[in-house]
Amino acid sequence: MLTPSPHAAPQANPGFSRMFGRGRLTLGLTFAIESYPGDAPTMRDQILLARKAEQVGFAALGVRDVPLRDPTFGDLGQIYDPWTWLGYVAGQTESIALFPAAIVLPLRHPLHTAKAAASIDQFTGGRLVLGIASGDRPVEFPAFGVDREERGVLFREQVDYLNTVWGNTYPEFESRYGTLYGADPVPKPISARVPLIVTGNSQQSVEWIASRADGWITYLRPLDFQVELIRQWHNTVDAVAPGTFKPFALPYKIDLVADPDVSPTPIHNGHRLGRSWLMRHLEALERAGANHVLLNLKFGSRPAEAVLDELATYVVPRFPALGAL
Repeated sequence: MLTPSPHAAPQANPGFSRMFGRGRLTLGLTFAIESYPGDAPTMRDQILLARKAEQVGFAALGVRDVPLRDPTFGDLGQIYDPWTWLGYVAGQTESIALFPAAIVLPLRHPLHTAKAAASIDQFTGGRLVLGIASGDRPVEFPAFGVDREERGVLFREQVDYLNTVWGNTYPEFESRYGTLYGADPVPKPISARVPLIVTGNSQQSVEWIASRADGWITYLRPLDFQVELIRQWHNTVDAVAPGTFKPFALPYKIDLVADPDVSPTPIHNGHRLGRSWLMRHLEALERAGANHVLLNLKFGSRPAEAVLDELATYVVPRFPALGAL
């Protein structure tokens, strides 16, 4: 029987504390930090750009989990295995949070996920904030021998599994993944467990997410709808976990043009816009109660270096990583 450990406060995790605070909005960048046509980035200068993001006050670096090239999906993320890439980036940075957004739990054995996440957590001093998802690309599930229709159940089971093996010494139980007996999954996270941020709904109710996870990252909506969704999230958290802070985050694809006064026009999951409008949008999200925006530069019309310079000069100082500057 799974016996998840008590719900330890994620604020003990430095990555969580850098990204999230009540009434505050911080910014992150998603790998690959570049604009690119098609689905495959060049992955040039990524560590240089990641270090700069850390230095100027970005809160987090986002990492995608895209195990297979799906021609209908259109984006390979950083291409490399997320755990391998996280380990590499961890060794080249010092304080910025590392945020897989998100590891597809049903496609992995939970012991592998538990060990990989706790390892990154340990050797970064707690910089890992673990985004998790049930998966949404139909082509992946048969390749891994997983029934896609079960992904919601598998997701819930794996959340309990992770918390059980992180929070207990020599746990003993049987599950669909095997029998764990007489062996202890190590290492353990530095602060009881790794914070878990659910991506999208992952086939769960908002109430389940609010009660079992440490936060929620969900997709871009029209601003009025987004504001109402944020309000509903915080109200749900207050109802199921009174007195607990659980952040709201969202990804945002931007094409930041050189003219700061260009008004927004839609692109896929984001906007083409100037920085004045970007600032207005981010400030509206902060007022509504959003806590983190993970920027994605894939559809940019300018070099990533130029965009990062502009963000560093004009935008990030208004929304710096907590405790970073």
